[in-house]
Amino acid sequence: QLQLVESGGGSVQPGGSLRLSCAASGFTLDTRAIVWFRQAPGKEREGVSCIGLSDEAPMYADSVKGRFTISRDNAENTAYLQMNSLKVEDTAVYYCTAQRPFTVCQLTPDSAAYWGKGTLVTVSS
Repeated sequence: QLQLVESGGGSVQPGGSLRLSCAASGFTLDTRAIVWFRQAPGKEREGVSCIGLSDEAPMYADSVKGRFTISRDNAENTAYLQMNSLKVEDTAVYYCTAQRPFTVCQLTPDSAAYWGKGTLVTVSS
């Protein structure tokens, strides 16, 4: 079975932090870029961050730059998204994706091969 499973979502107050995890099974992530997307009700899907192979620099959407940090642990076949200084507008379902092998990072779904089911992040007072 080829799966991506997100975890770590929840409800936090503005200014709080969450760490999302993306665990892969049935395939390895070490040849693939990993992209986090999010989608809020009534809004279009937005690319949040991407981490590629070892020779690529991570990418971040302007809306999260300086607040979010993407990382990966190939030994654990897992990727992470550390989210700090959360804002109400960060509320969304967050999806982890794995791109096709050896494709460079991009914050669009063109090269996405696998999608997780998402984890809900709610930021409110």
